[in-house]
Amino acid sequence: MQVILLERVAKLGQMGEVVDVKPGYARNFLLPQGKALSASKANIAAFDEQKAQLEARNLETKAEAEKLAEKLDGQQFIVIRSASDSGALYGSVTTRDAAEAATEAGFSVDRKQVILEPIKELGIHSVQIVLHPEVDAMIELNVARSPEEAELQSAGKSIQELAAEEEAAAEFEISELFEDIGAAASDDDDLADTISETSGDTEGTADKA
Repeated sequence: MQVILLERVAKLGQMGEVVDVKPGYARNFLLPQGKALSASKANIAAFDEQKAQLEARNLETKAEAEKLAEKLDGQQFIVIRSASDSGALYGSVTTRDAAEAATEAGFSVDRKQVILEPIKELGIHSVQIVLHPEVDAMIELNVARSPEEAELQSAGKSIQELAAEEEAAAEFEISELFEDIGAAASDDDDLADTISETSGDTEGTADKA
């Protein structure tokens, strides 16, 4: 099926080009989203008449997108989720979650602009935001179980490193506990020896008397 593109479409073509696409792709994506028209003579003629207006509007929206990209690019947003000790999420982080995180921070982002495979583990993940056919930005989603954990991940520590530190801390506490118990037992032995020696000295004095 041939369509005429009303805007640049990645890996397909530039505005005004007539390209061949699969009918399903055209019906389910290009046509309903206003990215293309079927390449009939009437539509091609209509495009030629409106080409100047379409190009001007494209430049305007591109400029707006570039301004937003400057502010959005490189931003990091925290998403709190439940997860196992190994870092596997109980569920996943989706395009909707990414869009909501950015919007809550004051950026206008729609889920359709987010390029993201569902995130299924804790950590910091790079996400592409398509603001315009010719403009995109990269953000980071800091997926953690708590704000404190997110802060540590932002400082460069992975969930595996955090787990290892917690395990080491727990082992240290157990080690100290056993040392305290050992020290207490040693003190008890010393006390028993002292009592025994004192008792022996007392008995010896009584015998001499």
